[in-house]
Amino acid sequence: MAVPGETDLDKMLASLQVERRPGVFTYAAVAVATPELLAAAHGMVAEAESITLILPVEAAELAGLPVDIELAWLSLTVQSSLEAVGLTAAFAATLGAHDIPCNVLAGYHHDHILVPVDKAQLAIDVLTAG
Repeated sequence: MAVPGETDLDKMLASLQVERRPGVFTYAAVAVATPELLAAAHGMVAEAESITLILPVEAAELAGLPVDIELAWLSLTVQSSLEAVGLTAAFAATLGAHDIPCNVLAGYHHDHILVPVDKAQLAIDVLTAG
């Protein structure tokens, strides 16, 4: 069965657009993900040490969780295949060349990048600068 989405790196980069998800996000590490936290989370990773949640800053603060970093959530609109090679390296290198740290999440349809909120527009500009 073929995995849907684009696998040609040149085509992906040529059609790359970036959308910013509304809000400001943070990472929170919790021992137990309560139903309330899960409902607020936009992402979750279960690790041996804890459960990492990506939460809106307001939800983290409401839950009494520390806000160590404030992030913008950027989504690449190209539907890259889960079998695509090189897209993550390409956008990470582009962001790195502009001193923009990023954390990457891959969804079924799109890749998502979390960047410091104060560098969000610069990240969008350099990623879409053709």
